[in-house]
Amino acid sequence: KTTSFRMTVGMIDPDGGQVFFDGEDVTNLPMYKRAQRGMGYLSQEPSVFQRLTVRQNLLAILETLKHLSKFERNERADQLIDQFGLTRQAHQEARTLSGGERRKLEIARALVTDPTLIMLDEPFSGVDPIAVEQLQTEILRLREEGGIAILLTDHNVRETLAVTDRSYIIDDGKELRSGSPAELVRDPLVRKTYLGSTFQGDEFDEPKRPGPGGKETDKK
Repeated sequence: KTTSFRMTVGMIDPDGGQVFFDGEDVTNLPMYKRAQRGMGYLSQEPSVFQRLTVRQNLLAILETLKHLSKFERNERADQLIDQFGLTRQAHQEARTLSGGERRKLEIARALVTDPTLIMLDEPFSGVDPIAVEQLQTEILRLREEGGIAILLTDHNVRETLAVTDRSYIIDDGKELRSGSPAELVRDPLVRKTYLGSTFQGDEFDEPKRPGPGGKETDKK
């Protein structure tokens, strides 16, 4: 899964085939040009500048956007800090952040270029339950309000299914099953191969799912 993400964003070259984005063949484009076309990426590994503050981390990426003035870059940094609830931590060095705060900062950095697609690799890994809930809310908000397509991979099944419209179960490098969360948790093969017999998943049969701010929304 991580390899597929890295091939898509241009970190590694594919052995075969092509990468298309928004109808364009981007297989031979460098990573920065794919970002310019609207790709955002959150890596599985920590990617912040440890000794820079939260605000400096954002400004470091914003510096690459030459079409923005200094005022606009500062304004965008402040907007992202507020959006992700990092105002109190704005002047802390990134190495002092909790796992959840660091993950928020990494997602904020991925949004600097206003992507139309963002790929999140293990966003819930290594963060506490409260931070997971906050990240889920932000992911749903980005989808509903930001109009951003989100491609997410994570081993935390319950947390992942709670924020996806359609999911794919990969087994031994191949697609085992795909469908809505409710379809997958009821699928005998998925339960046997991946979820296990004790996985309940009753919440995915409910007609409503959590939306931005913790409010329930009708499942589409």
